[in-house]
Amino acid sequence: MTEKHPNFDFEGFYKALDATRESRNLTWKQVSVESFVGPSTLARMAQNRRPDADGLAALAAWSGLNPADFVTNQAKALVTEPLANISMALRNDPRLGTKDAEAIEKIVRTAYTSLLQTGKRTKKRNTSTRSP
Repeated sequence: MTEKHPNFDFEGFYKALDATRESRNLTWKQVSVESFVGPSTLARMAQNRRPDADGLAALAAWSGLNPADFVTNQAKALVTEPLANISMALRNDPRLGTKDAEAIEKIVRTAYTSLLQTGKRTKKRNTSTRSP
């Protein structure tokens, strides 16, 4: 069995960081001040360049994101389903009431299911149009 080396999903981390920034209604300049990470580091990250270890650690501490959650390894199975993670995050958000979290979860679940179905139809179409 060949194992794939672990890989840090920088794009996923950056998107989660940006979602954290947006949910707190902050600008990147404010993130820089609050996280003690220089604006140049944040600008480089926006250009898909990785921060140094200290910058990553500071952003993880500021955002509450765990960088280990963004380490991928194809041989490693998913621990939980994406919708379960989303549901848990919404229900643990102290800014949302139970009904609000349930409403957002319903929207996300509907969109997710629809997109999965669209993806399956697209894959079938692409597979059936290939020549042998």
